[in-house]
Amino acid sequence: MQTRPESTYYAHGSAAERWERAQLFFEAKDYAGAARVLSGLVEEVPEQTGPRLLLARSYYHSAQLRRAEAELRTIVERDPVEHYALLMLGRTLQRQARHEEAERHLRIASALAGDFPEE
Repeated sequence: MQTRPESTYYAHGSAAERWERAQLFFEAKDYAGAARVLSGLVEEVPEQTGPRLLLARSYYHSAQLRRAEAELRTIVERDPVEHYALLMLGRTLQRQARHEEAERHLRIASALAGDFPEE
């Protein structure tokens, strides 16, 4: 089986080099490219939140909402007080027109961030 040069490029280098490359893709708004690099990195270091969160954000911005949701649920399952993941999960669910389900996650994210409604 022959490896495509494109897939070799996204998997090339150490984990640190791929993390840097993924961040560059993300900053350049090449979210699909960032996701290609990050998906392999997340497989390699599944316990790390940073790469998984950036992967979820890349999926979100490239309208791969089911994939973003799956990554965010994994993060929240491991760390239920990760407020940014909860916020992103809520927004991802909103984009899928699942507003009632989104509201719960958005409320928790707000509370964890210290954003309480004024009375």
